[in-house]
Amino acid sequence: MAHHGCLINMTKEITAITPQKRNAQRLNISLDGEYAFSLDRMTAAWLNVGRKLSPQEIEKLREKDEQEVAYNRAMHYLSYRARSEDEMLTYLSGKGFSEIVSQTVIDRLKDEHLISDARFAEDWIENRVSFRPRSQTQLRFELRQKGLQEDIIENALQDANLDDIKLALAAGTKLARRYAGLTWLNFRQKLSAALARRGFSYETARTVTQQLWDETQKQNKARDHSWSTDNNV
Repeated sequence: MAHHGCLINMTKEITAITPQKRNAQRLNISLDGEYAFSLDRMTAAWLNVGRKLSPQEIEKLREKDEQEVAYNRAMHYLSYRARSEDEMLTYLSGKGFSEIVSQTVIDRLKDEHLISDARFAEDWIENRVSFRPRSQTQLRFELRQKGLQEDIIENALQDANLDDIKLALAAGTKLARRYAGLTWLNFRQKLSAALARRGFSYETARTVTQQLWDETQKQNKARDHSWSTDNNV
């Protein structure tokens, strides 16, 4: 009976629940007349003044609150752009959350379809192809840096059905216009170097550079011919 009484005496009574002045989404919890800790509103939803809490309940509340805080941080991080699981784990760890809490949050985000490495890979490739084309080798490297597994990367690349020549042409077309007034030697050096920086092989860069040079020369001749004809009229 003495042991049972000891457990009862270890419980603490909630004597106040008040919102924080700087963050109304967090509540200050007072136990036995003294401030004890703060909780997210979601975590504290079932609490009320007068309720008694055991040490185990207090510990569970703290753990649940840490997870809720981590989840809110994760949602803020996702508000800028999609993230890979590895990016999210690194971010949460950097904010001081334990690996267990971080992984719990990531699992919750996956269950809610808010994070998916497979979808991340597809979106990353689609965005790159549309706005900043680069080689499949470079795309593979970038996705590895994001912590994605090899099978996910390969599946995404296969589904995208990419062709390095087409990617290099897309990447080089805008640059070719910029270099249109250069000599063949300078045109080749600049465009080949630019394509190499985007991960294209020497052979692909050479083939595309020659093709874009030929197209540039045709356009220049057509423009010169048009100018000449207009001036002779």
